[in-house]
Amino acid sequence: MTKRLYNFNPGPAALPLEVLEEAQATFVDYQGNGISLLEMSHRSRGVEELNHETQQLLLQLLNLPTSEYDVLFMGGGASAQFALLPMNFLHTNQTAHYVLTGSFAEKAYKEATYIGQAAIAASSKNQNWSHIPLLDEIQLSGNPAYLHLTLNNTIEGSRFNSIPNVGSTPLVADMTSDILSRKLDLQPFSMIYAGAQKNLGPAGVTVAILRKDWLLQGSKLIPEIMRYETFAKHQSLFNTPPVHAIYMMNLMLKWVLQQGGVAALEQQNAGKAKLVYDVIDNSNGFYKGIIAHKDRSDMNITWRMADEALEKAFIQESLAHGFEGLAGHRSVGGLRASAYNAVPVEACQALAELMIAFAQKQG
Repeated sequence: MTKRLYNFNPGPAALPLEVLEEAQATFVDYQGNGISLLEMSHRSRGVEELNHETQQLLLQLLNLPTSEYDVLFMGGGASAQFALLPMNFLHTNQTAHYVLTGSFAEKAYKEATYIGQAAIAASSKNQNWSHIPLLDEIQLSGNPAYLHLTLNNTIEGSRFNSIPNVGSTPLVADMTSDILSRKLDLQPFSMIYAGAQKNLGPAGVTVAILRKDWLLQGSKLIPEIMRYETFAKHQSLFNTPPVHAIYMMNLMLKWVLQQGGVAALEQQNAGKAKLVYDVIDNSNGFYKGIIAHKDRSDMNITWRMADEALEKAFIQESLAHGFEGLAGHRSVGGLRASAYNAVPVEACQALAELMIAFAQKQG
């Protein structure tokens, strides 16, 4: 087999080799059924069991009680959730509140403005998204529908390390790029959602997890296919779901358990990120971090260099040495290493060594 690249792509992102190989082995004939999972009816017993098991595994890993939460498998990525959330829960005479900490948080806020009244509860945009606003900066107006947070900012490389206490106001989080990467108490949240293509599997399925009591408050004035309640009532089988993507998620969740669960991965992720951040911090300014130290993400490590020409030279050097995905997002430039759960420690060690050698080479 061709030597695998050091994959730092931001999403679709790295998957564990053992997960890919298991999926390969079952691709043509799933569990001895004589057909591929891609061909099986989503009404078949095998798919229903796969669907249920995957939902239960996810709640188990997130330490959320099955009696209080529903797991929904949906399409459209997190971007669809930006619109579906206010369509379901932003009612007349209410205001949806958003903390703006990066580009995707701003997109979520923008979608809400098309649906109803939305307000910015706090923002770091004027500081180029360089930090997470302090919790006491978050301001809610009267009759809030919910407060929305983007817990990890994929493009900018920042994250929330503390969750605001907003009392009875429903709390919602986009966890697309940090779900299962660190231990968080998620029970204060009425809803969390995540596109799968970072830590949950390949692109094609989106997870929404909602408190059962909040689900009941969803709008009945929108089409059924857009209601969270519809997906909950039908166990995400109201229409044909992305079955193979759910299967890949199932394999990923079992892989997380085999690694020791979220706590073990959190420790490993912190160590991986430190390898790269230490090079940045000890480079005498050759590499420049973008985010305030206290708010740095372990999932998306971002930095800049003296000029764009030097950054392009580094990208070319990285490609020549078997690295993939180190260019920053096209909207901001710079460099970014997305060290999701499936990125091994060895990849981050190799990146750190490459960065040191490149700095020495450049004098």
